[in-house]
Amino acid sequence: MRKRNLSFKELVKDNKQEIESDFKAIERIETKIDDKHSKNLKYA
Repeated sequence: MRKRNLSFKELVKDNKQEIESDFKAIERIETKIDDKHSKNLKYA
C-alpha cells in the first residue's frame, strides 16, 4: 500500500510537469495566433 502511494505521488508529479509543459506550449501557440490577429487588424 505504501509503495503504491509513493508511485501514485510520483505519477502526480510527472503529470503536473507534463501539464505545465503543455500549458507553456499552448501559451506559445496563443501568442502566435494573437500576433497573426493583431497584424490582420492593422491591415483591416
